Amino acid sequence: METQGNENFRDSISTISEEGKRAWIYPKKPDGKFYTYRAWVSYGLLLFLFLAPFIKINGNQFLLFNVLERRFNIFGAPFWPQDFHLFVISMIIGVIFVTLFTVAFGRLFCGWVCPQTIFMEMVFRKIEYWIEGDRGKQIRLDKQPWNAEKIRKKGLKWSLFFFISFLIANVFLAYLIGSDKLLGYVIEGPLQHTSTLVSLLIFTTVFYFVFAWFREQVCVIACPYGRLQGVLLDSKSVVVAYDYKRGEKEKGRAKFKKNEDRATTGNGDCIDCFQCVHVCPTGIDIRNGTQLECINCTACIDACDHMMESVNLPKGLIRYASENNIAKKEKFKFSTRLKAYTAVLILLIGTFISMLFLRNDVEANILRIPGQLYEHRDNNIISNVYTFKLINKTTDTINKVEFRLLSHSGEIQTVRDRTLSVPGQGLSEGTLFINIKSNALVEDKVKVKIGIYSGDTLIETTKASFLGPRRYR
Repeated sequence: METQGNENFRDSISTISEEGKRAWIYPKKPDGKFYTYRAWVSYGLLLFLFLAPFIKINGNQFLLFNVLERRFNIFGAPFWPQDFHLFVISMIIGVIFVTLFTVAFGRLFCGWVCPQTIFMEMVFRKIEYWIEGDRGKQIRLDKQPWNAEKIRKKGLKWSLFFFISFLIANVFLAYLIGSDKLLGYVIEGPLQHTSTLVSLLIFTTVFYFVFAWFREQVCVIACPYGRLQGVLLDSKSVVVAYDYKRGEKEKGRAKFKKNEDRATTGNGDCIDCFQCVHVCPTGIDIRNGTQLECINCTACIDACDHMMESVNLPKGLIRYASENNIAKKEKFKFSTRLKAYTAVLILLIGTFISMLFLRNDVEANILRIPGQLYEHRDNNIISNVYTFKLINKTTDTINKVEFRLLSHSGEIQTVRDRTLSVPGQGLSEGTLFINIKSNALVEDKVKVKIGIYSGDTLIETTKASFLGPRRYR
């Protein structure tokens, strides 16, 4: 993309000064149509984020990622380590979806949906505007000596930042250990759970560091997605772009003069007001073209449209557009590349949904005890010993559980011959014997099919290896 002037901006990122030090960003408070849309999207996502751990479906937390106890709930459906293949497929679907979305619309996810951007721009930045004022007031406050006003404003801002970071850490913990357990810890008091309190303070410190100091550096330096877009974007991708054809024209951009007719002077429609730069949360000049730091937040679109209206020029100098649209006036097309990504995505989603429907509420594992041979019993009975593990993925207790042979004539005896029950979202394990008559075995090693019943209802089937005497022919 064409630019005006030199290209020194490509030699370093926008948040680093020429001396190699941190260049603090003071973005102007955004306002406009796109910012209003973003605010509504952000508030909806924030509401979802804070409520999701406390919503229950059939007794299950709506979203739970308990890594330590290996328990996961996705949209109220419980998942266990045995369902890890579903998790892998869902992650692949997520990667393909992000790839498809980036190829088509660039880094739109970062500006509209990313939690880092939502918290930074719609929570912490708003507090900063409320306490310290807009861009100019913030710059003057940081430059002035530490007097009563500065101490009061900075102290209040940092205190609120820490409180909100602590609140976020608690919600984050609710996703990890469960909202019921978290509320129990709160009621019992922090002194009863000092290790949890220490973990909370660590997470709080991390969040506070990110939102109070590291800020846009997360998007520019730490987040790998910014690098990913450089690989995935092409001239057909729709991104937040500056129309340099219209903005520069023959003589380039220039300051606006009253009653000026830019059609006759040859100057571009860009009036060089720098509002798009001042409002950018990562400090870039969008007129230099698509850059790593751009998160497609649309703040520059709103700022530029406002200035175009002020000087009676058409809006859309900065807009959602592709390089081909600006240079060649080409409209967005669903390219072969996008079709390929879409086909793969549909195939993976179909596979995932099929696996969800085939997923059983009960998982049964029956394994022969290693190193144990078969045993001869009375009446020409051959017996093998096994360990079993039954995992109940539902919230209801399964009672009157028994094992029955489906493939051979024989019986299954559990140790102590007791009636089994499997607690909701729990497991039951023990030892059992499978007894089969010798003349029913055609080979020395066969597969037996076992049915797991709750009363007379078949709830799961599984297979196991059965050893018998060697057969000579």
